[in-house]
Amino acid sequence: MHPVRNIVIVGGGTAGWLTAGVIAAKHLSRSAAGFTVTLVESPNTPIIGVGEGTWPTLRSTLARIGVSETDLFRECDASFKQGAKFARWTTGTADDAYYHPLMLPQGFSQLNLVPHWLAGGDGRSFCDMVCPQGRVCDDGLAPKTITTPEYEALANYAYHLDAGKFAPFLQKHCCEKLGVRHVRADVREVLLKEDGDIRAILTEQAGEIEGDLFVDCTGFRSLLLGEALGVPFKSCSDVLFCDTALAVQIPYDSEISPIASHTISTAQPAGWIWDIGLPTRRGTGHVYSSSHISDDEAERQLRAYIGPAADGLAVRKIGIRSGHRETFWKGNCVAVGLAAGFLEPLESSAIVLIELSAKMIAEQMPVCREVMDVVAARFNATTHYRWGRIIDFLKLHYVLTKREDSDFWRDNVRPETVPDRLQDLLLLWKYQSPWFHDEFDRVEEVFPPASYQYVLYGMDFRTEVEPEALAGDARQADRAVRENITHTERLRASLPRHRELINKIRTHGLQAV
Repeated sequence: MHPVRNIVIVGGGTAGWLTAGVIAAKHLSRSAAGFTVTLVESPNTPIIGVGEGTWPTLRSTLARIGVSETDLFRECDASFKQGAKFARWTTGTADDAYYHPLMLPQGFSQLNLVPHWLAGGDGRSFCDMVCPQGRVCDDGLAPKTITTPEYEALANYAYHLDAGKFAPFLQKHCCEKLGVRHVRADVREVLLKEDGDIRAILTEQAGEIEGDLFVDCTGFRSLLLGEALGVPFKSCSDVLFCDTALAVQIPYDSEISPIASHTISTAQPAGWIWDIGLPTRRGTGHVYSSSHISDDEAERQLRAYIGPAADGLAVRKIGIRSGHRETFWKGNCVAVGLAAGFLEPLESSAIVLIELSAKMIAEQMPVCREVMDVVAARFNATTHYRWGRIIDFLKLHYVLTKREDSDFWRDNVRPETVPDRLQDLLLLWKYQSPWFHDEFDRVEEVFPPASYQYVLYGMDFRTEVEPEALAGDARQADRAVRENITHTERLRASLPRHRELINKIRTHGLQAV
């Protein structure tokens, strides 16, 4: 038997350090028996450091590895994220907007409120009828109070954070609390065994570093899985057209300027603009298709969106290569983060994919090389499924549009650009709405059926409602709607302003769990 004891992660950044933390925390008790986690990071390669949006899963991930939520806010310029607001995606008019919140619809596991909203929602948006979070975001409120313990919530939440500060924050925790060995060295060569496994990496500064399992976190280059092991890249640019981003950081007018507690995504003629509020600045950028607009025009639109505050600010250009590796775990090497693939950040899916991959690696860590291929096959099947469903969900935002003002939007609704599975679901949803586990067969769906409901009915999708679908649970639906109204008003009356809570956390801290 060839035991798997030495885990070598190549590459730092959010992917490397989050993976290191999840694996090291899960197997901390094995360190006395020789289990090690080593992270090799080039001292000369800067991290991408743009991604600022996360999913609520990060709360449980950070709690699991022992990170203080108070420290996260103090050291990573973090703010709360309660979902995303999509503006001008459906018709392109000034009043065209809807929320994809992070709270489930009222009574979601017992009752599907979609038919009742379609039959007559009293003029309210779907989100407002079933969930308080859109109104909470409109009011600029936080999802908890200073007396709510760390990682607990009154309204479900994720984070916005400074990715450039997040990786060093994780690094310190991993090295000081979880025993991760940190090696600063440039990889010169990947050394293979005769059977095709990786034996070691040869570095400039630290020589050979051997391992039993190698995790490729080397970013877009994919130095191990892509270059050394020759796993091809599978593009999905025929489905998702955006291939370029321009990013800029905008200072606030004052230290008391309000901070949005949600991501704002505003559609443009050939893409969309993100707007994310951190305590010290707004992170803004234009994601677009270079086949439909020039870089100069894209920058002009971005600066027009920002207004006078954009004067004199430098814009950073980032290429987007939409797609993923044809396989994610080959031999004794598994890719996580950008080394595995990347999709436009419309729904902040990059970090949650890192979390899910790291968690699966940690929980199903092969005991020995002899069983690694079995674990790898399971990992590949699950990860392929997740990437496919994320691609479907991102495309959903585009294919539901009624905009016809540019080639970009017209091209996005062409049937040949829509994945087959999504086409089948759209046909199904014309007659029955997504609900609970109807069309979703995995335990850890990145986007659950509720997310599909919020986007579908936020973008004015219509499902035919049979009268008998309403008769049986009309009273239950009326009660759920009233409960949501009560819940909404209670939260609006009790939650603090977003910036107010962040300032209190920085000064006093949250109660540790």
